Amino acid sequence: MPWTSEHTKWFVDTGERLKTADGKDVEVWNFCHEEDDAILSAWAKHFRNHYCLDTDIDFLRGKRTRSDYLTNIKFPSKSTKLGPGIRAGDFGEILVSDYLQWLLGYWVPRVRWSSKVVRDESPKGSDVIGFQFNKKDGKASAKDVLFVFESKTKFSNSKINRLQHAINHSAKDHIRIDESLNFIKQKLFERRDIEQAQKIERFQSPVDFPYKETYGAAAIISDECFDADELALSDCSKIPKSAKSKIFFPHPNGDNLVLLVIKGPGMMELVHELYRRAADEA
Repeated sequence: MPWTSEHTKWFVDTGERLKTADGKDVEVWNFCHEEDDAILSAWAKHFRNHYCLDTDIDFLRGKRTRSDYLTNIKFPSKSTKLGPGIRAGDFGEILVSDYLQWLLGYWVPRVRWSSKVVRDESPKGSDVIGFQFNKKDGKASAKDVLFVFESKTKFSNSKINRLQHAINHSAKDHIRIDESLNFIKQKLFERRDIEQAQKIERFQSPVDFPYKETYGAAAIISDECFDADELALSDCSKIPKSAKSKIFFPHPNGDNLVLLVIKGPGMMELVHELYRRAADEA
């Protein structure tokens, strides 16, 4: 299998808890990545397969080399105007997916990034969705959990509070969850992962088969951009109705909202190195 969790040992809970303006706790984790070739190579393979399965690449690439196909067709560009920001965003979403799966024990389908038509655009829908089944046989239980995370990155200087940005986007997740679940189910079905697609179906009828919902907002920040005071200004009770609106409302799932910051050194350099390895080692 292409997937690995080796790099998740670099997650370290600092024990620090920030307080938002409305009094909510924010977990702060360090991502202490190292220059370990074995782990980085395994992680690059894991990362690459989010965009294109190794089992499919030789058919899809045609006459191109694997590296050329991945670098110039599948992966966000390193040098275009939008590409680096999309790289950072995709990286953050996949890292949060790994956090949700390997540290919190959720099942997180990996179908979002391979479905892009335009490589330098973000996929639509909720960023990260994880599922947890209470019963080992997978039968529906009211204790099953659907976890929806929004992820935003800050790897260069910016005046935008990325945690607040993630909170604002998270406030919309309950509206688009039906479409996001259908998308995941459809992509699993197209892969002929019928058993996994049927697992999604369990979460599509909350009235008949209720379950718990948890929402999350994550900011992934490079150490040089980390500002605890800025993050503490985040407010889950004051979500703008639109980007420039002066009308505000509280997060609709504020009582079930997890706030997370992941920070580490040289994160943009790490992003570019991971994409390079993913292409060159294919």
